[in-house]
Amino acid sequence: MTRRAGIIGHPVAHSLSPVFQSAAFAHCGLDVVYERWDTPIELLAERIQSLRPPGLLGANVTVPHKEAVIPLLDELGGQSARMGAVNTIVNRDGRLFGFNTDGPGFVAALGREALFEVAGKNILLAGAGGAARGIAFALLEARAAAIAISNRTPRRAERLAREVGGPGPGVRAVPADSPLAPYDCIVNCTSVGMHGGPDPSGLPLALTGARDDALIVDIVYAPEQTPFLREAGRLGLRTLGGLPMLIYQGALAFELWTGLSAPIDVMFAAARNELANRAGASQ
Repeated sequence: MTRRAGIIGHPVAHSLSPVFQSAAFAHCGLDVVYERWDTPIELLAERIQSLRPPGLLGANVTVPHKEAVIPLLDELGGQSARMGAVNTIVNRDGRLFGFNTDGPGFVAALGREALFEVAGKNILLAGAGGAARGIAFALLEARAAAIAISNRTPRRAERLAREVGGPGPGVRAVPADSPLAPYDCIVNCTSVGMHGGPDPSGLPLALTGARDDALIVDIVYAPEQTPFLREAGRLGLRTLGGLPMLIYQGALAFELWTGLSAPIDVMFAAARNELANRAGASQ
């Protein structure tokens, strides 16, 4: 019997998940169809209920539904309860379990693609939205020494720091123009630099003063070489783009659905091929 999975969001036409998840299922010899399920908020409850029958593996969840799905699920696993957001739903005999693989996928990408060990490191996150939230929780769990959060609206950074770190000193808000010398890793968690976004040619922050050995990370994956990463390269700094985070969070979802090890190389190849096709079509 053909089984199904998909991605729930609004909109989802741009999503790469069907491309690399379908490639992973095919590579592993699994008869699974992965679909795009564009779901406005008024139809979300109906969509989640449709995941319960046999043959439905579950779903990925993207904006704007990562918080709204929580009361529609039966149980939360991993970091999802503390984070207040779910990006992966797993159907287990009609019961729906929610997980969040965004942050763990980011940490996995750092370790496997950049050989960067989070434990004991000082990390700056530029941005205080949902992406920064998931990443901050995962970095804290991975024993980062300190996490600083900057945002153009300081109150948002302060609120996120309180919610992630509580009363402890490990997570704090800092001004957007803070010196960069203390940080081992600097991460753009905003949409600045994203193709088709509101500021595709902008920089989330100036890299002047960053340490020579700092790792510069951008979670934007289209384009793979964002203005932020190009600027880091011009300064001779190590970089990591956003595609690895996307792939590793998807790989963790694949493993939750199937119990199999995800074919990471296959997923990367499918995603990069699709990005190249899209870039060619837009020229």
